[in-house]
Amino acid sequence: MASGLEIDARLTVTIEGDELQLAASGTYLILNVPSQRVLDKLTSGPPKDPNAPPRPPGPKPDPLQQLHELAKRLGLVLELRVNGKTYVTFGQGKRPSITFHAVLGKIGSFFRS
Repeated sequence: MASGLEIDARLTVTIEGDELQLAASGTYLILNVPSQRVLDKLTSGPPKDPNAPPRPPGPKPDPLQQLHELAKRLGLVLELRVNGKTYVTFGQGKRPSITFHAVLGKIGSFFRS
């Protein structure tokens, strides 16, 4: 278990014209994504190969829980924000804390063209 890890940083990364902002102070990190569209694009992953063999059935690892456990091990709290609104907090409690804004944002993204 890591202890005493503290970060002070401010970073802006531009991906295809969209700016992601990372701010950190002590053990608290905030990643701000400008919109739900950008978050959907970042989390969609690489294109699927139609010729790839099917995955074997069985339990799949939960990436949110894995990130949460990593943050806890490092003694950090990571807050994911979309357009300044908190969506998910990792590193506190037993599971990632998903907010109502995240649910509404995801539902709304289904109706956008």
